Amino acid sequence: MSAPSSSGKPAAALPLAGIKVLELGTLIAGPFCARMLAEFGAEVVKIESPDGGDPIRQWRVLKDGTSLWWSVQARNKKSLTLNLKHARGRAIARQLALEADIIVENYRPGVLEKWELGYEQLRALNPATIMVRLSGFGQTGPMKDMPGFGAIGEAMGGLRYVSGHADRPPVRVGVSIGDSVAALHGVIGAMMALRHRDATGGRQTGQGQMVDVALYESVFNLMESLVPEFDHAGVVRERTGGALPGIVPSNTYTTGDGDNIVIAGNGDAIFKRLMLAIGRIDLAGDPQLARNDGRVPRTAEIDAAIQAWCDTQDIAGALTVLQAADVPAGKIYSVRDMMSDPQFLARDMFEQHHFADGTPLKLPAISPKLSATPGRTQWMGPALGQHNEEVLGALGYGAAEIAALKGDGVL
Repeated sequence: MSAPSSSGKPAAALPLAGIKVLELGTLIAGPFCARMLAEFGAEVVKIESPDGGDPIRQWRVLKDGTSLWWSVQARNKKSLTLNLKHARGRAIARQLALEADIIVENYRPGVLEKWELGYEQLRALNPATIMVRLSGFGQTGPMKDMPGFGAIGEAMGGLRYVSGHADRPPVRVGVSIGDSVAALHGVIGAMMALRHRDATGGRQTGQGQMVDVALYESVFNLMESLVPEFDHAGVVRERTGGALPGIVPSNTYTTGDGDNIVIAGNGDAIFKRLMLAIGRIDLAGDPQLARNDGRVPRTAEIDAAIQAWCDTQDIAGALTVLQAADVPAGKIYSVRDMMSDPQFLARDMFEQHHFADGTPLKLPAISPKLSATPGRTQWMGPALGQHNEEVLGALGYGAAEIAALKGDGVL
């Protein structure tokens, strides 16, 4: 599956042009990390098993047997099939790793070491090696060898405990947020390590390092004031449904036509404007409610007043009133809402591409938006092994050698 660029930007304009990345990973965390590097110009070679490739190729909604998710998760990557259980496959992977600026992997700790592709093993041959290692629990500690998916990281990192309603079991976010947050930490770490390498001599003589990303720690890093509040005051943050605990009012309400609206009236001046907008002059003028610490004990009363007003409004009317009062508010969007929303469209948040058979497909645009060197989609997720000849040819393998590797089960 391939598609032309929608931006028209030349490859040289991309900020990571010239950076080589080797991806040794499957599913979400490692591939999402490498995907972002590819979106901004890095040459990403993704190693896949010849036996079906990355399992995410078969996840969720499919077209012609391949996941639509794959179109996004593997965009701009080159697919190389290698049997890493085969010595010659591992030798090719090692050659690619030693030539790469960044290696991204999300195997269980110890697997790469068995294949002689571990960080210390590669660093001994190339001190400039940068390896981003994403795993459930990190490369050290008593849990390092345990399997850890994003869901486990979300649970251990504290996110699941505070998600949902107090009278019900914890819930999950509707996407693999733990994996994705870990991937973003991997990208940040890779960029810092690359900066350090370049500052200490660059690709030839610079010092690389390992970026050790644990899924549970990446989630834990999002948990705001959780630790100091417990350590100093013994406070355990609990589930509060759609509300933001201790910051009032900030909650989800239902309008008369059945839509859901988020209203954040928690700033002191905003609260007063909100109360006036919904006709509650009494609450707007109540001195006890002038500050957040006075509003928190009366959270239920305030939320009830806002919900009573929402009951009398449809979503469009509620938003009109609140926007006129300069109160932060927004409808909770489904993807259907996004696809026709003027803000999404004005920001070009959808890219039009086409499958090889001409079928059109929209992809999410690339974020963040850089003013001088924006990222771009050069092609959608590749077919399994689509770049075998290109990648191996660049390593010096001829057509006969490549055919022999395929015949021997290496590719």
